[in-house]
Amino acid sequence: MPTQDDIQNALKAVQYPGYSRDIVSFGLIKDITVANGAISVAMQLTTLNPDIAQQIKESSERVLKNLPDVKRVYVEVRQPAAGQSADGTNPFLNQNRVPGVKRVIAVASGKGGVGKSTVAANLACALKQLGASVGLLDCDVYGPSIPLMMGVHEHPTISRQEQLVPPVGHGVKVMSIGLLLTDDQPVIWRGPMITKTIQQFLMAVEWGELDFLLVDLPPGTGDAQLSLCQAVPLDGGVIVTTPQEASLGVVRKGIAMFQKVNVPILGLIENMSYFTAPNGERVEIFGHGGGKEEAVRQNISFLGEVPIFTEICEGGERGTPIVVSTPNHPAGQVFIQIAEAIRKKLEG
Repeated sequence: MPTQDDIQNALKAVQYPGYSRDIVSFGLIKDITVANGAISVAMQLTTLNPDIAQQIKESSERVLKNLPDVKRVYVEVRQPAAGQSADGTNPFLNQNRVPGVKRVIAVASGKGGVGKSTVAANLACALKQLGASVGLLDCDVYGPSIPLMMGVHEHPTISRQEQLVPPVGHGVKVMSIGLLLTDDQPVIWRGPMITKTIQQFLMAVEWGELDFLLVDLPPGTGDAQLSLCQAVPLDGGVIVTTPQEASLGVVRKGIAMFQKVNVPILGLIENMSYFTAPNGERVEIFGHGGGKEEAVRQNISFLGEVPIFTEICEGGERGTPIVVSTPNHPAGQVFIQIAEAIRKKLEG
């Protein structure tokens, strides 16, 4: 007869309807019993939708009946009583808020190279300058760049409660896998390790009392993104793009991901929007207006255009975002205006 581990592994082949993630990783399996050739599995859903429950039940029974020496299969799918669930399809309802953190904002992009981490670092510093208490979590496990951009290189300390105490850069609490590794040490992890790390960065870090925790996500819509959406309720997502269609095409996937997991989209930011030549001429290197047009098509807010300035790049490489070094610079002012718009959306 198969063991409980065998059964758990078999059930990983059953995907939650409408998602690429399986029912085991969603934490739906509550009890497994094996005896006398019979398997009994109990699951707890958060959805009231009977079609989803029936689909999961049938798929699970089909998978378990294919295991060797199994004579009978019993799958019990429990659902909340009417009125206990506000949504009919969302499996991300059993979440706990990060202690002391009022709002969690994800900064995402569909593809790499659009300056998402630069935007996240400057927005965090801009919110701090607006008087908020802010944390910045770097969830790009494979390519962490926030420590460099925020000028933070010391390792976190451990509190008496055995939690990580994040170092501070420019008044912003910062946490990143890059602060726990030696120089140039690569991260070679599979999805479950990423999921566990993100959960620990949220719940095993002494964030203290924060108005905003900004989360810099890696590009795409993979394990890190879904792990974050599963771990904590997000108060909003910000999408970063560049004007050209190559970026906008994959941005739509990011928008669709947030919509599917019921995360409010606060708006879209067009980075590298244009360049101002020394003679004052405005040069639109990557085209122009694509971000604003996409925001209109998607019926989401357009938060602003961030122009190309060498000072933005130089500030990131020095570890001093332009919002901190020269807040009155045109680029610094754009980030502050975007931060004000985000704060108004969340507090309005």
